[in-house]
Amino acid sequence: MSVFRKLKEKVTPPKANVSVTLKKPLFVLGDTVEGVVQVESQEEFDCTEIRCELECVERVRRIRRVYNEALKREVDQQVWESAVLFSAKPQLIGAMHMPEGFIQSFQFKIPIPLGTPPSFKSLDRVVAWSLKGVVAVDGRPDANSRTIEIQVAQPSQVPKAPSATVSCKYCGTVFPESESKCPNCGAPRTV
Repeated sequence: MSVFRKLKEKVTPPKANVSVTLKKPLFVLGDTVEGVVQVESQEEFDCTEIRCELECVERVRRIRRVYNEALKREVDQQVWESAVLFSAKPQLIGAMHMPEGFIQSFQFKIPIPLGTPPSFKSLDRVVAWSLKGVVAVDGRPDANSRTIEIQVAQPSQVPKAPSATVSCKYCGTVFPESESKCPNCGAPRTV
């Protein structure tokens, strides 16, 4: 019986609930992703570390020419290529023993670099930011939280200086100096 138990431990992650809670739902390039990883253990085990993983992955649909043996000619084939554009795996705590019934929360802060792309979805390109909590264990699969897709937006542009305005001498409406006539009454702008 113990042989089967040891074999089962090698292929199953430890019984632990791992969850990630974020302080806000939307982030901007240059922001810091802040939140909490909570771990609840239902069995006793030793972990090597508890960490948070933030990744930005770009997937692009490409058309490739491949040789088809059945048709004896080259045909177009759609494939999705992916590349990891950013990855951070900060350690929240090192090796520790987790007794059954262990419950603890670990705070994390991960900066999002300005040079990375924001979240984006189109027919042939996807840029996705994902976040998950991990309890790493030697000799068996890690216990993971569910992966959360977070939304990362472009920072707002520097606001333009307010444009000069003029008021209509007939109706008093204030309008931009770049307009040639009053948007309210249609009178030509006077200098």
